[in-house]
Amino acid sequence: MKSITIKGSERENVGKKATKAVRDAGMVPCVIYGGNQPVHFIADERAFKGLVYTPNAHTVVVELNGGSYNVIMQDIQFHPVNDRILHIDFFQLSDDKEIVMEVPVKVTGTSPGVLLGGVLRLNQRRLKVKALPKDLPDFIEANISKLEMGNKLYVTQLESKDYKFMHVDNTVVCQVRISRAAMKAAQEAAKAEKGGAAKKKK
Repeated sequence: MKSITIKGSERENVGKKATKAVRDAGMVPCVIYGGNQPVHFIADERAFKGLVYTPNAHTVVVELNGGSYNVIMQDIQFHPVNDRILHIDFFQLSDDKEIVMEVPVKVTGTSPGVLLGGVLRLNQRRLKVKALPKDLPDFIEANISKLEMGNKLYVTQLESKDYKFMHVDNTVVCQVRISRAAMKAAQEAAKAEKGGAAKKKK
């Protein structure tokens, strides 16, 4: 999985007044869990643009004056009115410990059902996987080349090499639904066929 780097500074004062001053200065208060003790730090709000406002998934290298930390974003809080980032929680990674992370789904191939007028519906835009940090994929490939009209692609049909899906087996990743136009055309064809058969009987 691709990684991005965020540079910040460790915090000593984590009180409410200090936190307000940090936000007023355009900085985001953050904390890293998973190590021996939590690490509090701040970073420029603009530094999180490539992490938060993207459909992609990343691991993160947080560089502080006290060293660097390999982490993933665990939780984020936004302001209810202006959507500014209020706080971010990170979790520190260990090379020998599996973690659970949401990874985006990438649709590949061409569905015969879609070519016939069906509509592709992506039920799961992200899937939870469990793996060692080095085995986390950038995306999950959902090949729809075998989906006929009305077919569904289940999570059990997806390839998973070095990671495990954290979903029940009947989870539908995507499906090809019959469009209204295709349904109407099928009904008209059936009606015409029925009318032709009635004429033949006469």
